[in-house]
Amino acid sequence: MTTTNLEPYWMPFTANRAFKKAPRVLHSAQGHYYTDADGRTLLDGFSGLWTTGLGHCHPKIVAAVQAQVATLDYAMAFQMGHNKAFELAERIIAIAPPEFTRVFFTNSGSEAADTALKMSIAYHRARGEGNRTRLIGRERGYHGVNFGGMSVGGMTANRKVFSPVMIPGVDHIRHTHSLGDMAFSKGQPTWGTHLADDLERLVTLHDASNIAALIVEPVAGSAGVLVPPVGYLDRLRETCDKHGILLIFDEVITAFGRIGAAFGAQRLGVTPDIITVAKGLTNGVIPMGAVLVKESVYQALTNCPENLIELFHGYTYSGHPVAAAAGLATLQCYDDEATFVQVRNIEGVFETLLHELKAEPHVVDIRNFGLMGGIELTSRVGSAGARGTEAYLRCFAEGVVIRNTGDIIALSPFFNSTEDELIRIIDTVRRALRAID
Repeated sequence: MTTTNLEPYWMPFTANRAFKKAPRVLHSAQGHYYTDADGRTLLDGFSGLWTTGLGHCHPKIVAAVQAQVATLDYAMAFQMGHNKAFELAERIIAIAPPEFTRVFFTNSGSEAADTALKMSIAYHRARGEGNRTRLIGRERGYHGVNFGGMSVGGMTANRKVFSPVMIPGVDHIRHTHSLGDMAFSKGQPTWGTHLADDLERLVTLHDASNIAALIVEPVAGSAGVLVPPVGYLDRLRETCDKHGILLIFDEVITAFGRIGAAFGAQRLGVTPDIITVAKGLTNGVIPMGAVLVKESVYQALTNCPENLIELFHGYTYSGHPVAAAAGLATLQCYDDEATFVQVRNIEGVFETLLHELKAEPHVVDIRNFGLMGGIELTSRVGSAGARGTEAYLRCFAEGVVIRNTGDIIALSPFFNSTEDELIRIIDTVRRALRAID
C-alpha cells in the first residue's frame, strides 16, 4: 500500500473520498500490464483511457521522448516553429482522408473540440455568413469538458451543474441508441438510419442560415459505445451538404486504429469537414490533440493580407516538441507494426468473446465496433451505476482493469492483444457479473 499522502490531489472524474479510503494506485507499466503500489500485476483491459493501443512504455516512443527532451525541451509556439511539429503535421496529413491538408495542434481532445467549434464560426464569418453561429451537438455525445465541448456535448452529469453558463445558441439532435430495436447488434445496427433526419428538424426550427456546424463522434465512446446505424453518418453528411453546415467528427477515440483504420471517417466511408484527434496520436505518452481541416476551410480563414494573423487562437504548448516527437514515433510504430491491420484481424475474435456474455446476469445489451466494446447492465432500483461500479471493482480485485460509465462496462483492449488476453478479460467480467446482485 502506498504511504503517499493522497489528500492534496483532487482527482478528475473520481469519487475522491471513496477512492482515498480504498486507493488503487499504479506504480509502473510495461506492455499490456500495470504494476500497482502493492506489487500486483494488472492486465489493462482499457489500454490506458482509450489511449495506449500499442502498449505501455513502447521502447521506440520512450527513446524518441528521451532524445527530444534532451535536445529541444520547449519552443515558442507563436510566430516561431520547430521541425518536429511540421514533420508531425505532414505525417498526419499523409494518412488522413485526401481532402484534409492542414493540422492545428492542441493539448487535448477537449481543446481540440473547442478549437474546431471556433474554426467553424470563423469560417462562416470569413465567407460573409456571420449569422451562422448556432452549433449542433448530439444527446449522449462527449466532446470534452471545456465550455464549448460541454455545451455541444449531451451527457447530463457533465452539464447539469454548469447549465446556467453553457454557451448560447446550441441545440442537439437525438442520440442513436434504442435498446428495443438494436440490442445485441454486432457492429453497425441495421435499424436507425432515419434517426439522422432529426437534423432536418433543427434546420426547420432554427433555419439553416443560422447553423454553423454539427459535431458528432463517429462511434460514441464515453457514453458507452454507441455505434452508428448503417447509413446514418451518410445521411448526416448529405443534410449538412444540402444546407451548407460544416460536419465535424470528434475522433479523439476512433482515430489512429481503435476501429481498424487511421481515421473512423475512412472505416465508415463518410468524410467530414473537420476532424478532432488526441489520445492515440501519442499513444497516451504525452498530452497532445489536433484539429484537421479541409483545404477549403483553411483557405476561407486565410483570405486576408498575409502579414495578419489569420486565427486568433492557440495554446502555449501547441505542437510541443516533446509531444511532437512522441507523435512521430507513435505514427512510425503504427506503420512498422501494421497496427490498423492488426486491429482488423482481431476484432472478430473480440466480438465473438464479447457477445458470449449475452446470457450473463444483468446484461441487457452488448455493443461493439473495432476494438470498442460496451456491456449494458440493468440498474438497481434507486441506485443507478452501482452495478457497473461493483463490476469494475471486482475486476480490479482479480487483476484486470476495465472501465464503467454508470451501468455500462466499457472495454478497449490493446491493438496487439493476444487471444488469451482477450479471453482473460472476458472471463473476469463474467465472474464479476455472476458475483454481483
